[in-house]
Amino acid sequence: MRWTPKPTPEKEKIEQLAKELQVNKTIAKILCQRNIDTFERAKKFFRPSLEDLHNPFLMKDMDVAVNRIEDAISNNENILIYGDYDVDGTTAVSLVSSYLKTITPNIATYIPDRYVEGYGVSYAGIDFAQDNDFSLIIALDCGIKAIEKVAYANEKNIDFIICDHHKPGDEIPDAIAVLNPKRVDCSYPFNELCGCGVGFKLIQALGLKRNQTIEDFLPYLDLVATAIAADIVPMNDENRVLAYFGLQVINQNPRNGIKAIIHQIKKKELTITDVVFIIAPRINAAGRMKHGNYAVELLTEMDFDSAIEFAAAIEIFNADRKDLDKKITNEALIQIIDNEEEQRFTTVVYQENWHKGVIGIVASRLTETYYRPTLVFTKSGDKLAASARSVKGFDVYNALQECAEFIEQFGGHKYAAGLTLLPENYENFKNKFEEVVSKTIDKELLTPEIAIDAEIELSEITPKFFRIIQQMAPFGPQNMKPVFKSICVRDNGYGKQVGVDKIHLKLNVFQGDNKKNYNAIGFNLGDKIEVVQNDFDIVYSLDENEWNGYKSIQLILKDLK
Repeated sequence: MRWTPKPTPEKEKIEQLAKELQVNKTIAKILCQRNIDTFERAKKFFRPSLEDLHNPFLMKDMDVAVNRIEDAISNNENILIYGDYDVDGTTAVSLVSSYLKTITPNIATYIPDRYVEGYGVSYAGIDFAQDNDFSLIIALDCGIKAIEKVAYANEKNIDFIICDHHKPGDEIPDAIAVLNPKRVDCSYPFNELCGCGVGFKLIQALGLKRNQTIEDFLPYLDLVATAIAADIVPMNDENRVLAYFGLQVINQNPRNGIKAIIHQIKKKELTITDVVFIIAPRINAAGRMKHGNYAVELLTEMDFDSAIEFAAAIEIFNADRKDLDKKITNEALIQIIDNEEEQRFTTVVYQENWHKGVIGIVASRLTETYYRPTLVFTKSGDKLAASARSVKGFDVYNALQECAEFIEQFGGHKYAAGLTLLPENYENFKNKFEEVVSKTIDKELLTPEIAIDAEIELSEITPKFFRIIQQMAPFGPQNMKPVFKSICVRDNGYGKQVGVDKIHLKLNVFQGDNKKNYNAIGFNLGDKIEVVQNDFDIVYSLDENEWNGYKSIQLILKDLK
C-alpha cells in the first residue's frame, strides 16, 4: 500500500482555528484539510442544523414538478411512483409514495424486474401505467437517459417527472420536469445528492406549499440516511445534515421496516458504517435475489409484526446472496488465474450463468483483490450485462464512454457503472477497454493508497481527543474517518494472529518511554505478524471497543511496516 500524507494547510490557519475552538493542533489540522477552517464553518460542521438545508425550489424544474403533482391530486389522477431496484431506488420510492399517500389515495409503486426489464425506466413499466390508467409517473434514481422511453410515454399521454442524480447525457428526456442537480443548467447549490435525496427535496417542496415545516419531514430521514450511506455519496454539505438527523431517527424512532431489521441483528446504537454493512445489504438483497418490491413493502409496512415477517424473509435472501457472491467470486478468481490475466490493467470476466443480482458485489471484491478497473459480465436475455467498479482516482464512466461503439447502453458514476452489449461485441469491447485504461490510468492508482491525515504520538490519544474525532461523524467520502500514522511503536510481546484461519492481527502497542499500552486490531493483516518483532510504523483509525460493559479506545490498523 502507498502511504500518502494529506497536504498540510497553512500553519497560521491551523493555529488560529486551534485557538478559536480550544482544540489541539492535530484536530485543527484535520479540520482545515476538510475545508473547515473558520469558527463559523466548524460550528456548522459540529452542530448540523436542519436550517442548513437548501430551499428545494432552487432546483431547476422544481416549481413545474410541484404544480404538475398538485394538478394530479386535484384532478384525482392516478400517480405511479417508479424507482430502481437498489437501495437508493427502493428507499426513494418508499419515501415519495408514503408521503403522497398522506395527501391522496391514488398512489401505486413500481419497481422494474432486474432480470426481465433491467435497469431504469422500462417499456413494460410504461405499458403497466397505461393498462392501469396512470397519467403521471414519478421516476426516482433513474430516467436521466430514458429519452426513447419518455417519448413512448408521451405518445400514450402519460407525463413523466424525473428525479435523478446520475450524469446526464447530451440530451435531456422530454419530460414535464427533470430534477437533477447534475444538470448543466441547474444552479442548485449542492450537486451530490443521492436519488432518494432528490426525492426528499421534491416532498420538501410539496410540503412548503402545504405550510409544513422541516420538522414534519424528520420521520422520512431514516430512508434518506440509508440511501446516502448505501450510495456512497460525499458526506458533506446537505448530505451530512440529512445523514446526521437520519441516523438519529434510525436509532430512536425508525419506521417499522428498519426497526424489524435492527430487531433481527440485535444491535443497540447504529453508526453510518452499520447502515452501510447491515441495513443496506438486506434492503438490496430483496432486489438482488427476489424482487425490489419486497424492499418497498418492508419499508412502507405500517404493522410491526408484518414487518418482522418481511425482514425474516429478506434475512434468508441476504444469506443466499452471501453464499452466491462467495461462490461467483471464487469462480471469477479462478478464471483470472487460468487465463493468466493478472498482468493486465483491467479485469473483465464473464460466465453466462452468473446471477445478475450479485455481479456488482463480485466486481467490488475483484477490485479489492487486484486493484484495477473491473467488469463482471453475465448473460441477460439475448445480451450480456455487466457491473463495473473502479479504483480510487480513475473515472470508469469516462472509460466506458470511449468504448461506446461496442456498448448497447450504459450509465452510472465515476466509480460504479452498469452496461449491456451484444455477445458478438464482448471480445472487441474487452480489448478496447483494456487499451483505453492502459493508456489513460496513472500507474500509481493501481496500488491502493492510504491517505494519512496526521502523524501523531500515541500519547495524543486521550479520551477528549477521541471524543472530538467521534463528533466528526457521520463519516463518508469527503469526510472520511481520520487516519493517523505513528512511527517506531513496539508490541508488548503478546501480539498474535486471531480469527478463523488466523487472518487477523491482535496487538498491544506502546511508543518510546511512554509505557501506556494501546489495543490494536488489524483485520486481514495476520500475515504481517513477522513485522512486529522489532520497531514498526503503523497507520490506523480510532474506534471504541466494548467488552463486558467496559469501553476502551482501540486502534484499527490499516497497514504496518
